[in-house]
Amino acid sequence: MSTEQRNPNSTALDLKSTREIVRLFNEEDRKAVAAVEAEADAIAQTVEIIVAAFRRGGRLFYIGAGTSGRLGVLDASECPPTFSTDPGLVQGIIAGGDVALRRAVEGEEDKPERGAAAIQERQLTPRDVLIGIASSGRTPYVIGALKEARAIGATTICLCCVPPPDELKAFVDHFITPIVGPEILTGSTRLKAGTATKLVLNMLTTIAMVKIGKTYDNLMVDVHASNTKLIDRSIRIVRDVTGVNAALAETTLAQADGKAKVAIVMLAKGLSATDAIALLEKHDGFLRPVISDSPL
Repeated sequence: MSTEQRNPNSTALDLKSTREIVRLFNEEDRKAVAAVEAEADAIAQTVEIIVAAFRRGGRLFYIGAGTSGRLGVLDASECPPTFSTDPGLVQGIIAGGDVALRRAVEGEEDKPERGAAAIQERQLTPRDVLIGIASSGRTPYVIGALKEARAIGATTICLCCVPPPDELKAFVDHFITPIVGPEILTGSTRLKAGTATKLVLNMLTTIAMVKIGKTYDNLMVDVHASNTKLIDRSIRIVRDVTGVNAALAETTLAQADGKAKVAIVMLAKGLSATDAIALLEKHDGFLRPVISDSPL
Protein backbone atom coordinates (compact mmCIF):
# COMPACT_ATOMS: atom_id res chain seq x y z
CA MET A 1 0.00 0.00 0.00
CA SER A 2 1.24 3.45 -0.90
CA THR A 3 0.15 4.70 2.52
CA GLU A 4 2.73 2.38 4.11
CA GLN A 5 5.61 2.97 1.71
CA ARG A 6 8.63 5.09 2.53
CA ASN A 7 8.72 8.56 1.03
CA PRO A 8 11.99 9.16 -0.89
CA ASN A 9 11.60 12.91 -0.34
CA SER A 10 11.87 12.56 3.42
CA THR A 11 14.87 10.24 3.76
CA ALA A 12 17.32 11.36 6.45
CA LEU A 13 14.43 13.26 8.02
CA ASP A 14 16.13 13.32 11.39
CA LEU A 15 19.19 15.04 9.87
CA LYS A 16 17.29 17.90 8.23
CA SER A 17 16.99 21.35 9.74
CA THR A 18 13.68 22.49 11.15
CA ARG A 19 13.20 24.88 8.24
CA GLU A 20 13.88 22.11 5.74
CA ILE A 21 11.26 19.88 7.34
CA VAL A 22 8.71 22.71 7.33
CA ARG A 23 9.34 23.23 3.61
CA LEU A 24 9.02 19.49 3.02
CA PHE A 25 5.64 19.46 4.76
CA ASN A 26 4.46 22.33 2.56
CA GLU A 27 5.52 20.48 -0.57
CA GLU A 28 3.87 17.23 0.46
CA ASP A 29 0.65 18.90 1.61
CA ARG A 30 0.23 20.36 -1.88
CA LYS A 31 0.01 16.77 -3.10
CA ALA A 32 -2.93 16.17 -0.78
CA VAL A 33 -4.77 19.14 -2.29
CA ALA A 34 -4.02 17.92 -5.81
CA ALA A 35 -5.18 14.41 -4.93
CA VAL A 36 -8.51 15.75 -3.71
CA GLU A 37 -8.90 17.89 -6.83
CA ALA A 38 -8.43 14.77 -8.96
CA GLU A 39 -11.47 13.25 -7.20
CA ALA A 40 -13.78 16.19 -7.94
CA ASP A 41 -16.25 14.10 -9.95
CA ALA A 42 -16.43 11.38 -7.30
CA ILE A 43 -16.92 13.99 -4.59
CA ALA A 44 -19.69 15.71 -6.56
CA GLN A 45 -21.45 12.39 -7.12
CA THR A 46 -21.25 11.65 -3.40
CA VAL A 47 -22.75 15.04 -2.54
CA GLU A 48 -25.68 14.28 -4.83
CA ILE A 49 -26.12 10.90 -3.12
CA ILE A 50 -26.16 12.59 0.30
CA VAL A 51 -28.61 15.27 -0.82
CA ALA A 52 -30.96 12.64 -2.25
CA ALA A 53 -30.77 10.75 1.05
CA PHE A 54 -31.60 13.87 3.07
CA ARG A 55 -34.58 14.61 0.83
CA ARG A 56 -36.02 11.15 1.39
CA GLY A 57 -35.61 11.43 5.14
CA GLY A 58 -32.30 9.61 5.36
CA ARG A 59 -29.19 10.31 7.38
CA LEU A 60 -25.44 10.46 6.77
CA PHE A 61 -23.08 8.36 8.86
CA TYR A 62 -19.28 8.40 8.94
CA ILE A 63 -17.38 5.50 10.44
CA GLY A 64 -13.66 5.04 10.94
CA ALA A 65 -10.86 4.18 13.33
CA GLY A 66 -8.11 6.42 14.70
CA THR A 67 -7.57 9.62 12.71
CA SER A 68 -10.23 8.63 10.19
CA GLY A 69 -12.81 8.15 12.91
CA ARG A 70 -11.90 11.39 14.67
CA LEU A 71 -12.21 13.39 11.46
CA GLY A 72 -15.65 11.91 10.79
CA VAL A 73 -16.85 12.73 14.30
CA LEU A 74 -15.44 16.25 13.97
CA ASP A 75 -17.24 16.93 10.71
CA ALA A 76 -20.52 15.55 12.02
CA SER A 77 -20.32 17.53 15.26
CA GLU A 78 -19.86 20.80 13.37
CA CYS A 79 -23.12 20.48 11.42
CA PRO A 80 -25.63 21.40 14.17
CA PRO A 81 -23.99 24.70 15.20
CA THR A 82 -23.20 25.72 11.62
CA PHE A 83 -26.46 24.71 9.94
CA SER A 84 -28.90 24.16 12.84
CA THR A 85 -29.36 20.55 11.80
CA ASP A 86 -30.69 17.87 14.10
CA PRO A 87 -27.70 16.05 15.67
CA GLY A 88 -29.05 12.83 14.20
CA LEU A 89 -28.84 14.00 10.59
CA VAL A 90 -25.06 13.61 10.32
CA GLN A 91 -23.39 11.22 12.76
CA GLY A 92 -19.80 10.17 13.28
CA ILE A 93 -18.81 6.76 14.65
CA ILE A 94 -15.29 5.92 15.84
CA ALA A 95 -13.89 2.53 16.76
CA GLY A 96 -13.57 2.36 20.53
CA GLY A 97 -16.32 4.91 21.16
CA ASP A 98 -16.01 8.47 22.40
CA VAL A 99 -13.04 7.66 24.63
CA ALA A 100 -11.06 7.02 21.43
CA LEU A 101 -11.46 10.68 20.47
CA ARG A 102 -8.86 11.58 23.09
CA ARG A 103 -6.96 8.37 23.66
CA ALA A 104 -6.13 5.63 21.17
CA VAL A 105 -8.04 2.41 21.81
CA GLU A 106 -5.74 -0.13 20.26
CA GLY A 107 -7.12 -3.27 18.70
CA GLU A 108 -10.68 -2.05 18.13
CA GLU A 109 -10.00 -1.32 14.48
CA ASP A 110 -9.17 -4.98 13.90
CA LYS A 111 -12.65 -6.20 14.86
CA PRO A 112 -15.12 -6.19 11.95
CA GLU A 113 -17.88 -7.45 14.23
CA ARG A 114 -17.62 -4.25 16.27
CA GLY A 115 -18.13 -2.18 13.13
CA ALA A 116 -21.18 -4.23 12.22
CA ALA A 117 -22.53 -3.86 15.77
CA ALA A 118 -22.10 -0.08 15.61
CA ILE A 119 -24.27 0.02 12.50
CA GLN A 120 -26.92 -2.11 14.15
CA GLU A 121 -26.91 0.15 17.21
CA ARG A 122 -27.55 3.22 15.04
CA GLN A 123 -30.45 1.40 13.36
CA LEU A 124 -29.48 2.27 9.80
CA THR A 125 -32.21 1.98 7.18
CA PRO A 126 -32.19 1.76 3.38
CA ARG A 127 -32.71 5.53 3.29
CA ASP A 128 -29.35 6.20 4.95
CA VAL A 129 -25.81 6.68 3.62
CA LEU A 130 -22.71 5.25 5.30
CA ILE A 131 -19.26 6.58 4.43
CA GLY A 132 -16.49 4.30 5.63
CA ILE A 133 -13.26 6.26 6.10
CA ALA A 134 -10.06 4.20 5.95
CA SER A 135 -6.84 5.57 4.47
CA SER A 136 -5.62 2.06 3.63
CA GLY A 137 -9.02 0.82 2.49
CA ARG A 138 -8.45 -2.27 4.66
CA THR A 139 -9.53 -1.40 8.20
CA PRO A 140 -11.52 -4.44 9.42
CA TYR A 141 -13.79 -2.33 11.66
CA VAL A 142 -14.80 -0.18 8.70
CA ILE A 143 -15.19 -3.18 6.39
CA GLY A 144 -17.50 -4.86 8.90
CA ALA A 145 -19.61 -1.71 9.06
CA LEU A 146 -19.82 -1.36 5.28
CA LYS A 147 -20.88 -5.00 4.88
CA GLU A 148 -23.57 -4.62 7.50
CA ALA A 149 -24.85 -1.39 5.97
CA ARG A 150 -25.04 -3.01 2.55
CA ALA A 151 -26.98 -5.96 4.01
CA ILE A 152 -29.46 -3.48 5.47
CA GLY A 153 -29.82 -1.77 2.10
CA ALA A 154 -28.16 1.56 2.94
CA THR A 155 -25.96 3.29 0.37
CA THR A 156 -22.30 2.54 1.05
CA ILE A 157 -19.34 4.76 0.19
CA CYS A 158 -15.65 4.27 0.93
CA LEU A 159 -13.24 7.17 1.34
CA CYS A 160 -9.67 5.86 1.14
CA CYS A 161 -6.27 7.04 -0.07
CA VAL A 162 -5.48 4.04 -2.25
CA PRO A 163 -7.04 2.73 -5.47
CA PRO A 164 -10.39 1.02 -4.77
CA PRO A 165 -9.56 -2.37 -3.19
CA ASP A 166 -11.12 -5.19 -5.23
CA GLU A 167 -12.38 -6.94 -2.11
CA LEU A 168 -14.53 -3.91 -1.21
CA LYS A 169 -16.27 -3.57 -4.55
CA ALA A 170 -18.82 -6.27 -3.70
CA PHE A 171 -20.37 -4.17 -0.93
CA VAL A 172 -19.37 -0.57 -1.66
CA ASP A 173 -21.51 1.48 -4.05
CA HIS A 174 -19.13 4.38 -4.59
CA PHE A 175 -15.50 5.28 -3.90
CA ILE A 176 -13.63 8.53 -3.24
CA THR A 177 -9.90 7.84 -3.55
CA PRO A 178 -7.51 10.79 -3.21
CA ILE A 179 -4.12 9.14 -3.78
CA VAL A 180 -1.73 11.15 -1.64
CA GLY A 181 1.29 8.81 -1.81
CA PRO A 182 3.73 7.91 0.98
CA GLU A 183 3.77 10.03 4.11
CA ILE A 184 6.72 12.11 5.31
CA LEU A 185 6.79 9.92 8.41
CA THR A 186 6.31 6.42 7.03
CA GLY A 187 2.81 5.10 7.69
CA SER A 188 1.62 8.16 9.62
CA THR A 189 -1.67 8.66 7.79
CA ARG A 190 -2.71 11.46 10.13
CA LEU A 191 -0.56 13.61 7.80
CA LYS A 192 -1.38 13.86 4.06
CA ALA A 193 -4.09 11.22 4.20
CA GLY A 194 -5.69 12.98 7.14
CA THR A 195 -5.45 16.33 5.38
CA ALA A 196 -7.05 14.94 2.22
CA THR A 197 -9.80 13.30 4.27
CA LYS A 198 -10.61 16.55 6.06
CA LEU A 199 -10.76 18.42 2.77
CA VAL A 200 -13.19 15.88 1.34
CA LEU A 201 -15.43 15.88 4.41
CA ASN A 202 -15.50 19.69 4.39
CA MET A 203 -16.93 19.58 0.89
CA LEU A 204 -19.39 16.75 1.42
CA THR A 205 -21.39 18.28 4.25
CA THR A 206 -20.97 21.94 3.31
CA ILE A 207 -22.11 21.48 -0.29
CA ALA A 208 -24.90 19.13 0.75
CA MET A 209 -26.16 21.79 3.18
CA VAL A 210 -26.03 24.41 0.44
CA LYS A 211 -28.12 22.13 -1.76
CA ILE A 212 -30.84 21.62 0.86
CA GLY A 213 -31.27 25.33 1.55
CA LYS A 214 -29.13 25.82 4.64
CA THR A 215 -27.35 28.84 3.13
CA TYR A 216 -28.16 32.00 1.21
CA ASP A 217 -25.49 33.33 -1.13
CA ASN A 218 -22.33 32.46 0.81
CA LEU A 219 -23.87 33.16 4.21
CA MET A 220 -24.69 30.58 6.89
CA VAL A 221 -28.20 31.87 7.44
CA ASP A 222 -29.14 28.77 9.46
CA VAL A 223 -26.34 29.27 11.99
CA HIS A 224 -27.37 28.49 15.56
CA ALA A 225 -26.65 31.69 17.52
CA SER A 226 -25.59 29.97 20.73
CA ASN A 227 -22.73 32.21 21.89
CA THR A 228 -21.55 35.80 21.64
CA LYS A 229 -19.50 35.23 18.51
CA LEU A 230 -22.35 33.52 16.69
CA ILE A 231 -24.88 36.12 17.83
CA ASP A 232 -22.64 38.84 16.39
CA ARG A 233 -22.27 36.83 13.18
CA SER A 234 -26.03 36.39 12.93
CA ILE A 235 -26.58 40.12 13.34
CA ARG A 236 -24.09 40.80 10.53
CA ILE A 237 -25.82 38.24 8.32
CA VAL A 238 -29.22 39.83 8.89
CA ARG A 239 -27.76 43.25 8.13
CA ASP A 240 -25.94 42.04 5.01
CA VAL A 241 -29.09 40.55 3.52
CA THR A 242 -31.69 43.15 4.57
CA GLY A 243 -29.66 46.37 4.85
CA VAL A 244 -31.14 47.32 8.23
CA ASN A 245 -29.09 48.85 11.03
CA ALA A 246 -27.49 46.83 13.80
CA ALA A 247 -30.09 47.73 16.43
CA LEU A 248 -33.04 46.59 14.31
CA ALA A 249 -31.19 43.45 13.24
CA GLU A 250 -30.45 42.57 16.87
CA THR A 251 -34.03 43.23 18.01
CA THR A 252 -35.55 41.19 15.19
CA LEU A 253 -33.06 38.37 15.75
CA ALA A 254 -34.17 38.18 19.38
CA GLN A 255 -37.81 38.03 18.27
CA ALA A 256 -36.85 35.21 15.91
CA ASP A 257 -35.32 33.23 18.79
CA GLY A 258 -31.82 33.74 17.38
CA LYS A 259 -32.66 32.33 13.94
CA ALA A 260 -31.10 34.57 11.30
CA LYS A 261 -33.10 33.10 8.42
CA VAL A 262 -36.38 33.77 10.22
CA ALA A 263 -35.30 37.31 11.13
CA ILE A 264 -34.45 38.02 7.50
CA VAL A 265 -37.91 36.93 6.34
CA MET A 266 -39.55 38.95 9.11
CA LEU A 267 -37.77 42.07 7.94
CA ALA A 268 -38.07 41.44 4.23
CA LYS A 269 -41.76 40.56 4.33
CA GLY A 270 -43.00 42.42 7.39
CA LEU A 271 -44.12 39.19 9.04
CA SER A 272 -44.24 37.83 12.55
CA ALA A 273 -41.82 35.10 13.50
CA THR A 274 -44.58 32.49 13.28
CA ASP A 275 -45.62 33.56 9.80
CA ALA A 276 -42.00 33.81 8.64
CA ILE A 277 -41.39 30.23 9.76
CA ALA A 278 -44.52 29.05 7.95
CA LEU A 279 -43.43 30.79 4.74
CA LEU A 280 -39.99 29.22 4.92
CA GLU A 281 -41.51 25.80 5.46
CA LYS A 282 -43.67 26.33 2.37
CA HIS A 283 -40.42 26.73 0.41
CA ASP A 284 -38.65 23.79 2.08
CA GLY A 285 -36.43 26.12 4.06
CA PHE A 286 -34.92 27.88 1.04
CA LEU A 287 -34.55 31.60 1.71
CA ARG A 288 -33.90 32.88 -1.83
CA PRO A 289 -37.34 32.16 -3.31
CA VAL A 290 -38.97 33.69 -0.24
CA ILE A 291 -37.24 37.07 -0.50
CA SER A 292 -36.41 37.18 -4.21
CA ASP A 293 -39.28 39.57 -4.93
CA SER A 294 -38.68 41.64 -1.81
CA PRO A 295 -37.78 45.33 -2.20
CA LEU A 296 -34.97 44.87 0.35
